[in-house]
Amino acid sequence: MNKGELIKAMAEKAGFTHKDAAAAYEAFVATVTDALKAGDKVQLIGFGTFEVKDVPAKTGINPQTKAPVKIAACKKPVMKFGKAYKDLIND
Repeated sequence: MNKGELIKAMAEKAGFTHKDAAAAYEAFVATVTDALKAGDKVQLIGFGTFEVKDVPAKTGINPQTKAPVKIAACKKPVMKFGKAYKDLIND
């Protein structure tokens, strides 16, 4: 399912117009993004948690030259699904 198909499905399930569903989708993404940028965690009980993890600096290897390469530390957004949601999928 891509973004367009998701918005169409959301509109059908919620009884929204396509335009309203697209606005709701954009608002959701923007709100989660703003929260993660601010260092907050977004918990949706029964679904999952969006959060930012710190990835430490490390040394990698260039596969062509076999030379060591320094990889800088960064922040990585992650989504962990909750147990209740995993159970729904596995039934």
